[in-house]
Amino acid sequence: MAKTKKRASKAKLTSGGVLQRRSSPTTSVRPSVAVERGVRPANASEDRTARAYAKAVDFLLQQTDYERMRIVRYNTTTFNLDRMRLLLKQLGNPHLEFKSIHVAGTKGKGSTCHMVSAMLTGAGLKTGLYTSPHLLDMRERIAINDQMISEADFAALVKRIEPVVRKMASDPPTFFELMTAMAFLHFSEQNVDIAVVETGLGGRLDSTNVLDPEVTAITNISYDHMAVLGHSLAKIAEEKAGIFKKDVPALSVLQAPEAQASLERVARSVKAPLEFVGADIEFSFRFELARVAGPHTRVSLQTPLTRHEHLTVPLMGEHQAVNCGLALAILDKLKARGLKFDDVKAVEGLKQVCVPGRTEWISTRPRVMIDGAHNAASLQALFKAISQHVSYDSMVVIFGCNCDKDVSGMLEQVSLGADKVIFTRSSNNPKSASPDELSNAYTDRFGKMAQVAPCFTEALSIATRAISREDVIAVTGSFYLIGEAKRYFMARTSV
Repeated sequence: MAKTKKRASKAKLTSGGVLQRRSSPTTSVRPSVAVERGVRPANASEDRTARAYAKAVDFLLQQTDYERMRIVRYNTTTFNLDRMRLLLKQLGNPHLEFKSIHVAGTKGKGSTCHMVSAMLTGAGLKTGLYTSPHLLDMRERIAINDQMISEADFAALVKRIEPVVRKMASDPPTFFELMTAMAFLHFSEQNVDIAVVETGLGGRLDSTNVLDPEVTAITNISYDHMAVLGHSLAKIAEEKAGIFKKDVPALSVLQAPEAQASLERVARSVKAPLEFVGADIEFSFRFELARVAGPHTRVSLQTPLTRHEHLTVPLMGEHQAVNCGLALAILDKLKARGLKFDDVKAVEGLKQVCVPGRTEWISTRPRVMIDGAHNAASLQALFKAISQHVSYDSMVVIFGCNCDKDVSGMLEQVSLGADKVIFTRSSNNPKSASPDELSNAYTDRFGKMAQVAPCFTEALSIATRAISREDVIAVTGSFYLIGEAKRYFMARTSV
């Protein structure tokens, strides 16, 4: 794999991956979101809020959480929209009180949602954003104008839903269903102009699939959650396309032929007008190396209503250029459906986008990047982005993943991208794959040596002893693992 020349090695690495010149490096940790409350309340009011918030979190953690279960059956018992609709009905159907955009896909849906939200916020619209999973704090999932919900509002929402949950004791809502309902209730009560909503798993039976959206969109479809969604791209795509609605514009990035055919088949069956960005909608991108701006990607998109030429993508990697094209196409469809906003201000808003846990620099001494890539395609995109945007001599990868993932495919990408590998696991994830088993599989298949660490801090200790100033440490494979990495560095800077 080619690496960028050392010319950029003295540049400041921003959270979006853009390289900016500076005179001398300094230690830098720039958290994108707040962490769990860790300071002593300053007064009685804050103390009451802290207690109420802690109680709310405890209540939610007691609910069934499929995100943390090793085995989940994909059926109408575990994934049940009737239960979700009943929950929402008892809350007054808040999901029908605001306009929405619904986004599904295997990879890139979180980044796409963040870009759409940043542009609509920049254009002056009060914009809700619901994403998952979170890195450090449950509240990250629910935001308005890119600011996550306050502890007081979060606790108040939980207080609202507790009696409803008790009424549904015979078939109680899950953790994700409750978080989704809370987001919808918050968006309704705060009178958002529009909300950008990311699916949790799949699409057809996902808890978010109760919306009456203005636009639906599908990001890249690849192999993930195969035990739940199916073992072919066609079947996975069919599940994602379950968010399509009659007469509601549907958009998708270009897909593998079998996935694309599946999306087209579902769209025809529900009479959803489907367009592909890069085919039906004119779109292109190119990677550039510039002396001042550094390595970056530019996109161009043209429709009968909109023309964007050579816009700089604020996030690292060609895959983010594709996501950006989809985000721009979503805004075009909103305009076609009568939503009023200023294109220039929307594009300015794009510059402010920040996506936690995606090619995010959490330290410069040592240089540490975290990325939530958790399938083979995402890892391939990550390592390509690093090779294009970052100057380094050697890359150490700290890797840990869930045992229900395509481990073989992920290890293949790690073998191609990493100069040194340290396998570890997140400390609070029952689905973590064994580091020893990962290491053995890696060595047996690729004939390469790797090291094993029981936890992230030990893995980081091994990595820092093995690197020079010009090397990079990439932490990836699991949102649980990168969350631990981010918390560690944030705690270091708060001492």
